[in-house]
Amino acid sequence: MKSVDDYMKLPYKMEIVEDTDEGGYIASYPELKGCITCGETIEQVVSMAIDAKKAWLEAAVEDRYDIPLPETENQYSGQFKFRMPRSLHRELAEHAKAEGISMNQYCIYLLSKNDAVFQSAKAI
Repeated sequence: MKSVDDYMKLPYKMEIVEDTDEGGYIASYPELKGCITCGETIEQVVSMAIDAKKAWLEAAVEDRYDIPLPETENQYSGQFKFRMPRSLHRELAEHAKAEGISMNQYCIYLLSKNDAVFQSAKAI
């Protein structure tokens, strides 16, 4: 069995979606069933999601629960590179700054949000 710190270092997938009913955002870790939280801003929900993951893992270790490993641990690096127009780069950087987060976090949010919409549409 690994320690909580060992599990915290693993690349569990965090999903963030906009909460259209209550406002703010909802974050979850699909591989850690029931590990979910919410926040008013993207920055806040990311921070709260990390705290929720740690609390979930602490409880799982304490209860000797079989903690699943990330499905993508050995399959994907978590990185990809692409070029974009300078105007889009500027807009993304400005939007991220307005949210008080890095452009990388902002792009992850946008990708997660649009992927969730895609998955919802696919289910219909």
